[in-house]
Amino acid sequence: MKFKMAEIAKKYSFELKNVKTVLNKRKGERSFFMEDYTLNPYMGCSFDCSYCYVNGSKYANKTSSLTVKSNVYELLRTQLKNKANRGERAIINLGSASDCYMPIEEELGLTRDILKIINRFKFPVHIITKSELVLRDIDILKKIQKSAILPEDILIKHDFEDEICKLKAIITFSFSTTDDKIAKIFEYKTSPPSKRLNAIEKLKKEGFLVGVALMPILPFLSDSEYSLNKIFSDFKKYNVDYVLPGSLTLFGENTNHSKVKYLSLLKENYPEIHEKTAKMFQGKEYLSKIYQKKLNGRVYKVANEFKIRTSII
Repeated sequence: MKFKMAEIAKKYSFELKNVKTVLNKRKGERSFFMEDYTLNPYMGCSFDCSYCYVNGSKYANKTSSLTVKSNVYELLRTQLKNKANRGERAIINLGSASDCYMPIEEELGLTRDILKIINRFKFPVHIITKSELVLRDIDILKKIQKSAILPEDILIKHDFEDEICKLKAIITFSFSTTDDKIAKIFEYKTSPPSKRLNAIEKLKKEGFLVGVALMPILPFLSDSEYSLNKIFSDFKKYNVDYVLPGSLTLFGENTNHSKVKYLSLLKENYPEIHEKTAKMFQGKEYLSKIYQKKLNGRVYKVANEFKIRTSII
């Protein structure tokens, strides 16, 4: 098993690394992703989207440094067994910092093995991804949806049986746009938005709770009311359950950092908005509170018009 893992890792330019823990407990109350723990079987991300917050931020080194957590299976089995024995129940979020369905996953199957353990100990799961490869694991996700036990506080707040069942296996697809041409510039290694939308349709037909993380919304490309109307129209067509919006952040000053990578691509492909965007991030990593307030207003207005909620529940 270890030899096979090392062989596949080398093929995809990943390194193997043993880690001390695989479950990271959230701080404070649940966020809009509803997670109690985050779990990332990989470190770094071969999708390497130009705007990724990891590149240049304090949260990690860089997405291009690729690692397989080689002992994740054994650690997770022990940790979940102990939690289940103590009667602890929690929602586990897969893909918070590194996509768990990168190309290596198709051959390695580490995420699939993790889902099997999660199902074995009856924990609910929330997957965040940009890949249609998640469709491969519909069989296991259906088992999780049937047998997982939700945390008690969620059971108290939601007493409808059908809704409770759907909260056991949540799938969120990440988008910055639904335009394949724009996506090809800024996130060219990912599945095109059109494929993600088709995956949403298939998962919805299978009875899953499926939504969108519209993160990041790109200034002058996907943030106008006109653009948002088009994006939400696409989401409505594929019957998404929710949209979680988020604005763009850009970090760092080196060539492999998100601020430099994104602005360079913008200058090359959209020179007419390059300078305006660069000024918005001059000397800072986050967009102004005034901009974010206006953006949120547009998003919530459009979401309301299309009757799509902006929270999972």
